[in-house]
Amino acid sequence: MEDDDAGGGGGGDASPPHAASGAAPRDMAASPTSSRSVTQTVNGSHRFVIKGYSLAKGMGVGKHIASETFTVGGYQWAIYFYPDGKNPEDNSAYVSVFIALASEGTDVRALFELTLLDQSGKDKHKVHSHFDRSLESGPYTLKYRGSMWGYKRFFRRTALETSDFLKDDCLKINCTVGVVISTMDYSKPHSIHVPESDICYHFGTLLDSQDGVDVIFDVAGEKFHAHKLVLAARSSFFRSEFFDHESDEENNEADMDNEIKEIVIDDMEPIVFKAVLHFIYKDNLVGDDELSVSSSDCSIFDTLAGKLLAAADKYELPRLKLLCESYLCKDISVNSVATTLALADRHHAMELKSVCLKFAAENLAGRWRFLVPALAKVEGGSGSR
Repeated sequence: MEDDDAGGGGGGDASPPHAASGAAPRDMAASPTSSRSVTQTVNGSHRFVIKGYSLAKGMGVGKHIASETFTVGGYQWAIYFYPDGKNPEDNSAYVSVFIALASEGTDVRALFELTLLDQSGKDKHKVHSHFDRSLESGPYTLKYRGSMWGYKRFFRRTALETSDFLKDDCLKINCTVGVVISTMDYSKPHSIHVPESDICYHFGTLLDSQDGVDVIFDVAGEKFHAHKLVLAARSSFFRSEFFDHESDEENNEADMDNEIKEIVIDDMEPIVFKAVLHFIYKDNLVGDDELSVSSSDCSIFDTLAGKLLAAADKYELPRLKLLCESYLCKDISVNSVATTLALADRHHAMELKSVCLKFAAENLAGRWRFLVPALAKVEGGSGSR
């Protein structure tokens, strides 16, 4: 990458030795200023899961399966997977993988990384990356919409089909894009940087340290310490539980004996209640590794995400409910849409329910007539908890 430097200078007339009467003296120097050009990458990642690999084979050389588009650096991107290869000369001996610019753009410069995930748990992933090595010509430049970077011979197909990268007829590809941008950083007199809010960090610390706890939940023998005021501020359920039915006399008695109240929860697993407290104090979901389905045979009702949706409905936590709906809608498939719809209906998850019905209408095609009675029953159900 080449940098063009430009400079210039100029001068003015110097003040005369003896300025005219009444002229302002030129002895006040202006405050020095500075500027700095910063070139860096804006990075973003996307995971593309390809289910039914064996069925995709034979679609033809040069034909691809495209991921959903994702945004990095203000541009839309997509992953293209060619099960029979992109190059006719290879006679379908290789699979091809490319990253494509999916939005309008001219001379978009970027770094890329493609990773085929090892699904054996050994972390022996196949990685092609720009990020860990210098490029002689700098970042790759995509000239226009539809420009691509990738590998025509990403993996020999016979080797792929006997490897740990293919499991349960499924491939997983991670893509990272780093869009190169340049910004001008310049000094601003009297500017004061204000950091982002850290209230969630401090409330999370309060939960972890257990300082000042005044309520204990017993969930299947596991004890969770919490603060009634925090729970009441976040959930109308807990506000009603702790304060709406207490008289002033009862409040005074509680202050006098200073005993910690213990509540038994008998309709929820400890891991679910722990995730509820995590949200209440930190305002986000637990990690994806905890939320993900434990096995392919696991019902959506039995996943942590499904149980957490039910808990959000019970404890009147609308933001947690929407977070769970957003998470669950990402994994809707032909096989799971009916049970996901039933879960959404049971717990009044209207956004998730709408997504399920739309998915069924768009993807079930010929099988729609067999599922209409079941889906109609769910849609028109009472929605009792």
